[in-house]
Amino acid sequence: MPLSIGFIGLAHLHVTTYAEVLSRMPGVRLVACWDDDEARGRAAAERFAMEFVPALDDVLGDGNIDAVIIGSPTNRHGDHVVRAAKAGKHILCQKPMALTLEECDRMIAAVKENRVVFSVAYQMRHDPVNQAMRAMVREGYLGRIGHARRRHCIPVLFNKEFVTGATKWHVDPIQNMGMFMDDATHAADWFFWTFGKPTSVVAEIDNVLTNVAPDDTGAAIYRFAGGEHVAPGMMGVLLNSSVTHVAVNTTEIYGDEGVLVQDYGDAPSMALPRPTDARPLRLFRVSQHDRGWQFPDLPIPASHGERIAAVPRPFVECLLHGAPVPATAEEGRAAVEMVLGAYQAARSGRRVTFPLA
Repeated sequence: MPLSIGFIGLAHLHVTTYAEVLSRMPGVRLVACWDDDEARGRAAAERFAMEFVPALDDVLGDGNIDAVIIGSPTNRHGDHVVRAAKAGKHILCQKPMALTLEECDRMIAAVKENRVVFSVAYQMRHDPVNQAMRAMVREGYLGRIGHARRRHCIPVLFNKEFVTGATKWHVDPIQNMGMFMDDATHAADWFFWTFGKPTSVVAEIDNVLTNVAPDDTGAAIYRFAGGEHVAPGMMGVLLNSSVTHVAVNTTEIYGDEGVLVQDYGDAPSMALPRPTDARPLRLFRVSQHDRGWQFPDLPIPASHGERIAAVPRPFVECLLHGAPVPATAEEGRAAVEMVLGAYQAARSGRRVTFPLA
C-alpha cells in the first residue's frame, strides 16, 4: 500500500514544494488537505489532485491517512501537532517547531505518548555541502574547532507581496514572533547539529533597514561546551537578515589543523549567476604540502528551492524503510531554545545562559 499523506495548513509556501515533490514520488499518495483559508486549500487540492476537507477533524479522523505535513502559521503548530499525534498520524512539521519551550514540550509529550514519528523540516540538513562540513568537523579533519561563522539570510522584507499578501502572517508578532525566529532557526539548527548545544549567547536583534516586521536583522554569538573536536568555549557567530539582496560567503569554520569556507549556501548567495568554475567549498589543512586551497568535489544545489525540495524524501524514507528521523522533536526544541535565548539577550543587553530558566 502507498504511504498516504494529508496536509494541515498550506500557509507556509515551502509546503507547496513538498507537495510537488511528493506528488511525483513512487509509493506515496496525496490524499487530502485542510486549510483555514478555503481558497488556498482548494487551490492546492486541485493542483495536486487531493480532496479539500473543510473540517480538520475529518482529516485527522481519516483512517486512510498515514502521515500529515503541517504548514500552518507557527503559533498553531502546537495544537495541530498534538491533535495529529493523538489521531495516530506521523508528522512532518514546518520550522520553527513552536514559539515557546512550553509548546515544544507539549508537542514532544504528545509524540512520545502516541508513538508517532515526528520531524522538523530543516532543509539545510539535506544540503550535501552542509553534510560534508559536518562530517569533517565530527571526524576531526580540522582539528579542534575554535570558532565558526554562519550566515543564513533572505531578501523577503524587500518584497512588498511577502509583507502584504498571503504570506503576511510571517510578519505578525503573534503568529510568528519575528523574522529572526522564523529564519535564524535554520542557522541555529545547523550550529546545534554540527557542534552540539551552546552554553550561552549574546545578541543584537532589531529593525535596521525596514519597519514592516518585528525585526529584520540579528546577530548572535554563542559559546559551546566543547567536545572531542570542539574546543571548550568555541564561539559560533550567527548572522541572520531578511533584508539581504545578494551575498557570497556563507560559512567559515576555523580549527587548529584546518579551515573550511563555504560559498553559495543560502538564498542571497545564489541570487546571481555563478562562474562556471564555481566551487561550494574551500578547504585548507595545516598538514598539506602547499599553501593553497583545496576544492572538494561537491555539487552546489541549483537553487535554494532545491534544498527545500530535498526535505520530504528523508521523511518518507524514515516511514517506509526505517531510516533515521531527519530532525527529531528534541532537536527542534533545541533550535527554538537557541533563538529564544538570543531574543532574551538582545532585550536585556546581557549574556544569557542555557538551559533557559
